[in-house]
Amino acid sequence: MAKTAKIDVKEQNLLISLQGFFKALLENGDIEAVLVPQHLPMKNSVMPTLVTDPEKIDGVDPLAPVFPMNAAKIVSKLTRRPLDGQIAVVLRPCEIRAFIELVKLKQGRTDEVVLISMDCYGAYGNVDYGRFAGDDGRDASLRFYENIISGKGTAWEDIDISPACKACDQPVSENADLQIGTLGIDTKDQLLLKALTFSGETLLEKLALPETPEPETRKTAIETLVSDRIAYRDKIFDETSEATADLNKLTTYLGSCINCYNCRVACPVCYCKECVFSTDVFDHEPTQYLNWAKRKGIIKMPTDTVFYHITRLAHMSTSCIGCGQCSNACPNDIPVMEIFRTVANYTQKAFDYQAGRSLDDELPLSVFREKELSELTGGKD
Repeated sequence: MAKTAKIDVKEQNLLISLQGFFKALLENGDIEAVLVPQHLPMKNSVMPTLVTDPEKIDGVDPLAPVFPMNAAKIVSKLTRRPLDGQIAVVLRPCEIRAFIELVKLKQGRTDEVVLISMDCYGAYGNVDYGRFAGDDGRDASLRFYENIISGKGTAWEDIDISPACKACDQPVSENADLQIGTLGIDTKDQLLLKALTFSGETLLEKLALPETPEPETRKTAIETLVSDRIAYRDKIFDETSEATADLNKLTTYLGSCINCYNCRVACPVCYCKECVFSTDVFDHEPTQYLNWAKRKGIIKMPTDTVFYHITRLAHMSTSCIGCGQCSNACPNDIPVMEIFRTVANYTQKAFDYQAGRSLDDELPLSVFREKELSELTGGKD
């Protein structure tokens, strides 16, 4: 049975209590640094910060309903080579799943990092968060959480959390070393800490926090949230499948793509140092464009946009963890996440694979099996 403990909530303020926990990690937990979201003075933004000084924890806010980037990319940079020290990283469940994929792609290591995850209620898009937060981001985080606990939900005025978050069927991480639980917990009094690995148990023992059982209400709360999100996810699958059912529909769906490649940059598991779409393979001669236009009478510029997305789908859909950063980064609001999650639903099922589930699961595109996909080959080897 997993070891559980609690963080006592001080002054009925979750942020103050969490900040105290992270300070204790740096002071008593043999942790040299904590990677955690923090409010920055620039435009009231929230970004990952690497903190080594316990006195610099005061702006920490893992409750903030925004994440401008998937921090798995940062953890990858921190762990690709030996650190000579242990760090703790506070991530959303989708960020942990992305990091697991990166580790399997040899872009990170787990031996010097403690993965800590908060239960995730979702996040607004960057622009929407700015409206929601106003001038006081810390107050906005508590307001967001209180709205959920009171039954008001995540919607505010004419905005809501992103479609990726509404469709996320894994709001609680089962891959973390340590869970910080709020779902089904009376957070006026305490937060739940649940160690899922030996590293997590070791950390809890060093912190000497009071033990507490995991309440039965937690399982029910998680199941209810997951059920709602699966219903929304399946609706996305149906609508996106219809909207991209043939080449003409797919071309229309991606029609406003300008080849900015923001989705590629934002994707946490798209790690190649050199992408074929940034080489001269797609740097066509001027006469080529003119010849294409003459042959067809008209061509959309820039070219190769549909081919770009199809190529990324072929390369990345088996590792897509559905964080939605691709859509968050698109300047023309193309629903990139929706098509990636829809295609990933097919490709991951075909290989009996779930991105980010476990380090023990082999990447589908890195494994050769002599007999597989018989439904496509007709049983012919």
